[in-house]
Amino acid sequence: MTLNKPGLAKPPSTTRERVLAAAERLLGDGRAEFSMRDLAHAAGVSFATPFNQFGSKLSIMRALSAGRIECMHERAAAASLSADASERVLQVVAIAAAVMNEKSSINRAVMGAISAPGVEPGDIRERSRALWAAALGNGAGLATEHEELGRSILPDQLAIAFRGVLSFWTAGEIQDEDLHREALAAAATLLFGFVGNARQKQLAGLTNAMPR
Repeated sequence: MTLNKPGLAKPPSTTRERVLAAAERLLGDGRAEFSMRDLAHAAGVSFATPFNQFGSKLSIMRALSAGRIECMHERAAAASLSADASERVLQVVAIAAAVMNEKSSINRAVMGAISAPGVEPGDIRERSRALWAAALGNGAGLATEHEELGRSILPDQLAIAFRGVLSFWTAGEIQDEDLHREALAAAATLLFGFVGNARQKQLAGLTNAMPR
């Protein structure tokens, strides 16, 4: 698998992007509890602007999370991925873990914020589901008798599993260097029942490598 290297970040060109960039800077400075007034000052906009653009701080955090998932989509689309669905999922796991690790302290703060109860539900689950549905593609390589079921239920279950791994990572119970391995094992466990015997042996090797 060939991964595209991240380029230089483009400077924010819209007010919305300026607010998100300012939020990232504040999180990067360890100011996860920043106020909307702090954010407006950091973005160089009026106090009302973050509210007008997003409505709430939670919505800003959700937008940052959605941006991470969009980045995963883009990198997966630009990468040379396998034709085999289960192998492709594992390759996208590597991409997703790398994206989260690039700004791990910021991303932990974002994950912690979007895990808090909100008045209105977000769409992060659906965005994540779409990522894993794209990774599965047409299901090539899945066991024929399980292909339709796998394409139906695996995207949502992979989204839940990856989010579960991220929750322990956010809490500091999984270290940055272990994130890929832990996410890989979770995905391999889900894929195990949807592939043939030969592929099951390979997936079992990934799960058996996990510390007991």
